This record gives sequence, C-alpha cells and structure tokens, in this order.
Amino acid sequence: MEEYAREPCPWRIVDDCGGAFTMGAIGGSVFQAIRGFRNAPQGVNRRLLGSWSAIRSRAPIIGGNFAVWGGLFSTIDCSLVHIRKKEDPWNSITSGALTGAILAVRNGTGAMVGSAIIGGVLLALIEGMGILFTRYSSEQFRPIHPLEDPTQLGQTPPPGASGSAFSGSAPQYQ
Repeated sequence: MEEYAREPCPWRIVDDCGGAFTMGAIGGSVFQAIRGFRNAPQGVNRRLLGSWSAIRSRAPIIGGNFAVWGGLFSTIDCSLVHIRKKEDPWNSITSGALTGAILAVRNGTGAMVGSAIIGGVLLALIEGMGILFTRYSSEQFRPIHPLEDPTQLGQTPPPGASGSAFSGSAPQYQ
C-alpha cells in the first residue's frame, strides 16, 4: 500500500494539509465557476466575470475547509500511529470518525455522533476498496508454480512415454 511509503508523521501532516487545500481549491474553482456562470446576468462577458468573481471569493475558502479537514485527519492518524505503534486501516477509520466528530462539535452531540459515523463509514469504504484493489492487483504478480503453468496444459505426452512424470524421460516442449 502506498501509505507506508509516505513521509514521516510530522511532515505528513503538512503534506496532507497542503494537498487537501490544493484539492479543495481546484474542485471549488470548478464548482464556483459553474455557479458564477449560471447566476450571472445574460451575456458571455458578464457570465465569465461572474464565474471569475465567484472563483476568487469562494475557492480559497473551500480550499481552507479542505485543509482543516486534511490537517486534523493527519494529526489524529499520526497520533494513533504513535499510540498504537502500528499502521493499519483501523487508524484511518478511527481518524475519519474522530475528525468528523471534532468538526461537528459546535453543532451538538447528535451532530457529532452522526458526523463520526459518516466519517468512519466513509473511511472504512475507502480503506476496504484499497485493500480489495491491492489484493486483486497482487494476483497478477503471484509466481506460477511450474506444474501449474497454463502454457503446458494442452500438450500430449511425447511418443513412447508411459504418461507418468517419473518415466525417466525429460519432458519435451515445443
């Protein structure tokens, strides 16, 4: 898995925070461009100016919100790695749940529980898909035992061989 080849924990937080900001700013720019274009008065120039205005005003805020989420998630993940002394999917799932709960703390206990469940389930799905893809892709790199070689399945024994693998003659491959 790629998460074990990442930066060490103090730098991982900064890296994830910056990556989350970038992702939020780019994604926010796309959505704000569409929103600004649709809500602007008629005329191509006015619509393009509306898009640009919406991008300038909202995309940095969306990027900042993503950065807060990414930084908090990575901080909790690194703390769990330090406390548990191992890196596994449970750290990410727990980090997602705790991040959701902490970010919803101003909305009350019910919102915290709901956000924690959503964050934990979302990260469990992401981790589960990562494990499935890793297992699926690792099958293609599994070594093939010579007796299980699929290229040898359709061959008939050479003439004069008794059909036994222990007949004393070496197998003949074409």
